[in-house]
Amino acid sequence: MSRNLIIDSHVHLKHGGPEKTEYSAEAIVEIMDEAQIDKSVVFAMSTTTRRSIEMASRAVSKFADRLIPYVYALPSYERPVIKEIERAINDLEFRGIKLHIGECTLERYVTEPVLKLAERYAVPCLIDCAGRYKLIEEIARAFPETKIIVAHLGKYLCKDEALIDKFIQIAKAHKNIFLDTSGVIIPQKIKEAVNTIGSNRVIFGTDGPKPNGAEYARAELNKIKKLKLNPNDERAVLGGTITKLLKL
Repeated sequence: MSRNLIIDSHVHLKHGGPEKTEYSAEAIVEIMDEAQIDKSVVFAMSTTTRRSIEMASRAVSKFADRLIPYVYALPSYERPVIKEIERAINDLEFRGIKLHIGECTLERYVTEPVLKLAERYAVPCLIDCAGRYKLIEEIARAFPETKIIVAHLGKYLCKDEALIDKFIQIAKAHKNIFLDTSGVIIPQKIKEAVNTIGSNRVIFGTDGPKPNGAEYARAELNKIKKLKLNPNDERAVLGGTITKLLKL
């Protein structure tokens, strides 16, 4: 794979907001084409782990050269899901795991089996912690061999620069922490993250699709381009880093 490809590392087949909006694989790829995004990591939230696997598998079967599946880790009262997650990674070639504090606590007594599984199979966990930096710090320390991608530089649509700085400093202290750029409304913090921890641990994502489709995706892409990073750093953030992390 060319290191110059643009890869969106954060795309929802089903969102986690109040409306729990779903997007088809066809709709996602159409947006990608219009925004000139080559590949996207896709996953479903607000559903069971089993259903998330079914949705991502179906999407990838239609566009295997464009879409990369993650499995959603959500405990179930009905049955243990760790085997479902393992099967998705081991048998179905899912490339990562998504966790979201909005639907499940991230405390170690719940997430430890998932984080250990991610380490065993050398796949990253994309975690939305909603600004809970102490949880990420604890996870980073307890599971140093598990690669953690912190969504939104720590918190979605965060206006608190000091909070974002905490996540950047956690990533500086722990080499297993990566930061994703989706939902960041202070773009300068992305540049600061690149300067502090290196472009090899900062990853482009959109948290799309959104109702305005390709317009939103292009805006997120331009947010990175307007930072005027050096060419090598820009290529890494827009695709090179996630390519290496996922061994694409």
